[in-house]
Amino acid sequence: MTQYTKDQDAIARLTPEQYAVTQQSATERPFENEFWHNDDPGLYVDIVSGEPLFASTTKYDSGCGWPSFTKPLSAENIVENSDTSLGMRRTEVRSAAADSHLGHVFDDGPVDQGGLRYCINSAALRFVPLEDLETDGYGQYIALFEDKAGI
Repeated sequence: MTQYTKDQDAIARLTPEQYAVTQQSATERPFENEFWHNDDPGLYVDIVSGEPLFASTTKYDSGCGWPSFTKPLSAENIVENSDTSLGMRRTEVRSAAADSHLGHVFDDGPVDQGGLRYCINSAALRFVPLEDLETDGYGQYIALFEDKAGI
């Protein structure tokens, strides 16, 4: 079992935007981020710890300009906190292992898939394409894509 932790070397390699998002709870610009329109099969992992967070199989176009998912890979990898900043009540989403700020979860997602929308900053994520899962240490997740990718 892989142990995921807050990796100081990974933090030192973050771009200024990745640092602001993950370490200072900033938000990147909508429609101008790396993964909002990515439709490739694979996993989205915490850019700081490598902890697996979301699968492309639960990603959908919510129209908000950020990657949106209906659920995390494992509820144990996500921490939800009350967020009353900006004069509104929201639920912040952070990674469990590295405590990276990821984004927020809202209750306006697809009803037939649970009704949640995990609205996540691309800057908090690293995408691992399906073809790289085994070599990058995420081989146990390949089965998630068997029906969708024709494997």
